[in-house]
Amino acid sequence: MRELFEGVVPAFSKSGSKTTRKYKCTSGPRKGRIVAKASTCSAPKNVKASVGLKRTKAKKGSTMGVKARRTKRANPASVRAAKSNRAMKRRSRRRSRI
Repeated sequence: MRELFEGVVPAFSKSGSKTTRKYKCTSGPRKGRIVAKASTCSAPKNVKASVGLKRTKAKKGSTMGVKARRTKRANPASVRAAKSNRAMKRRSRRRSRI
C-alpha cells in the first residue's frame, strides 16, 4: 500500500452509519489500529485510558468480541468498509508489481 506519512496507510472505516476515509498505523504504539488522524499514530499514549480499556476487556472482553463480530457481519457500513479495504489492497498490490 502507498504510504502517505511515515508509518501510515489509508484505510476505510465506519463512523456511525457512514463509511469514512481513515488511516492505519503501521508502526509505533498504535500499530495495526485505524485512527481518524495520521498524527494520532505517533502521539503519546493516554495511560489512564489504556488502563481503563484493559480493565473493561478483562471483565467484558468476550461480550465485546461477540458484539463486534455481529456488527461487522450485519452493519451495512461495516461490510462496505471491509469491501473497500479489500479492493484498495488488491489495487495497490497490482500497482507495486509493475
